[in-house]
Amino acid sequence: MYDFSYHKPASLDEAAAMVSGRDDFKLLAGGMSLIPALKLRLARYSGLVDLGALDGLKGIRRQGEAVVIGAMTPHAEVAASAEVERAIPALAALAGGIGDPLVRNCGTIGGSIANADPAADYPAGVVGLGATVVTHRREIAADDFFLGLFETALEPGEIITAVRFPIPEAAGYCKFPQPASRFALAGVFVAKTAGGVRVAVTGAGPSVFRLADAEAALGKNFDAAALDTITVRADGLNSDMHASAEYRASCVGVIARRAVIQARKVRAR
Repeated sequence: MYDFSYHKPASLDEAAAMVSGRDDFKLLAGGMSLIPALKLRLARYSGLVDLGALDGLKGIRRQGEAVVIGAMTPHAEVAASAEVERAIPALAALAGGIGDPLVRNCGTIGGSIANADPAADYPAGVVGLGATVVTHRREIAADDFFLGLFETALEPGEIITAVRFPIPEAAGYCKFPQPASRFALAGVFVAKTAGGVRVAVTGAGPSVFRLADAEAALGKNFDAAALDTITVRADGLNSDMHASAEYRASCVGVIARRAVIQARKVRAR
């Protein structure tokens, strides 16, 4: 690990001032990805700005027909939240399946989506539900937030403060986890909303993406059988030591059906 200065601001304004105009300073949320990268010398920054003391960035609340989750809220709190379970049980299940207990208790939703790991779970939930990412400067629609491999629409020094999730009519999430890391080799979030059906895929490509053909089919018939004629192409999908692009394409098709089945079960309760 390279040397760096450590800062723990007491307010959001102080944190924003610390990173303003400083490309060599990095925001620290849960640190589940950043700290290992620093230890392996895969990343180097002059300073880290720890957001852990900013209680205003934590918490879960119902806001009309949406659930708002503070950026520094750990995955474990989302998974255990009665509010999330009542409104969007698929989101609670997604959070409960992230990593291991250490990761779930330290990792945060804001840190996860800002990192934009291609195999992370939260991007599927954010895009699948058509959420809004709230920063200290503006609001960013889910479809505009994730730009590519570890790339988002966040500007230098921009701090995520919360994520606002519209409550769907029904939703389900299913993934095929890599056994060691629990990251998704392929994961699919399906949501039926007033504006139509959304299907978001994580783990399979360089970044989360939507399956337009599946959305159209499920919009006509929200049933797993509607996906029987849908073929997921392997072109552009990830291929590595864990799974080939073709394998991931096959997984997406199978998992999408399971996500729909899960969504229908939850809605029927």
